Amino acid sequence: MNEFLVAALYMFTPLDDFEAIRSPLKAYCEERDVRGSLLLAGEGINGTICGPEAGVREVLAHLRSDPRLAGLNHKEAWTHRHVFKRMKVRLKQEIVRLAVDGIDPNEIVGEYVKPEDWNALISDPDVVVIDTRNDYEFAFGTFERALNPKTQSFREFPAWVDREDELQKKPKVAMFCTGGIRCEKATAWMLKNGFEEVYHLEGGILNYLEKVPEADSLWKGECFVFDDRVSVDHQLQPRWGEWIPEEARHIINEDTDYEKSARAEADDEEDDLLFALFVISFSASTLLVVGVPVTSSTRTPTTRRVLALKLMTKRA
Repeated sequence: MNEFLVAALYMFTPLDDFEAIRSPLKAYCEERDVRGSLLLAGEGINGTICGPEAGVREVLAHLRSDPRLAGLNHKEAWTHRHVFKRMKVRLKQEIVRLAVDGIDPNEIVGEYVKPEDWNALISDPDVVVIDTRNDYEFAFGTFERALNPKTQSFREFPAWVDREDELQKKPKVAMFCTGGIRCEKATAWMLKNGFEEVYHLEGGILNYLEKVPEADSLWKGECFVFDDRVSVDHQLQPRWGEWIPEEARHIINEDTDYEKSARAEADDEEDDLLFALFVISFSASTLLVVGVPVTSSTRTPTTRRVLALKLMTKRA
């Protein structure tokens, strides 16, 4: 029986006092047994929460009681248990990190395309379809005709656009991501860099899977999500890591017991990586850091944190 509601949400809106929001919001969630990961920044809020339906809806109503977040949209899915181990609310420079100055989706953004109109757009041979997600996400599933930027982080996306042959003449492009947030920034960046016809899927893949019947769908495969469900099928039902593509095995250990495992503790202020990926995943006997086995003697939270930060530095 599916008793737990999962809500994915984001909104770009000025939050000058975002630091003051953090502790009260975390406590409000914990009091209602709502868990998940939320990012706060001066540009808005982003994340996913899970818990009993009443608790999740109270948190959403609480967020929308702030006039700046009154227009907050969210996407829903259901599961039989919690998909997070605890509640984390982090302070960040960006709610999705592109690491390019001057990109504000509130000022300029691509044209939104409703799920019902998406098939016609991406079936146009003159349209270049771009999956803005990372390589391991693409491996789980994607839309027909979509280009794979083969990125390991969203920050690599602008450099990929600059060198991709199919984009040198700045054609009409259609972009998509999991819930829509990466496309908000990606389309804004492309418009500022000379592209004139830039479209993106409203509400992302999750909205498409909800609104478009599978019989009419151009989506192939599963959709990776950033929690213990690992991925969801076309009915938004959790897959719990039952199938993991080869390209994602350095991120997720297919032998991990997702019912019992606990992801590594990480510093709330410095860990961009753990929110974005299952970079540190361990079973009863083995710790994996992007596919590198580490002996049991190094399984302390402090050591795991150091390893994660070293990896972040290497990727940067």
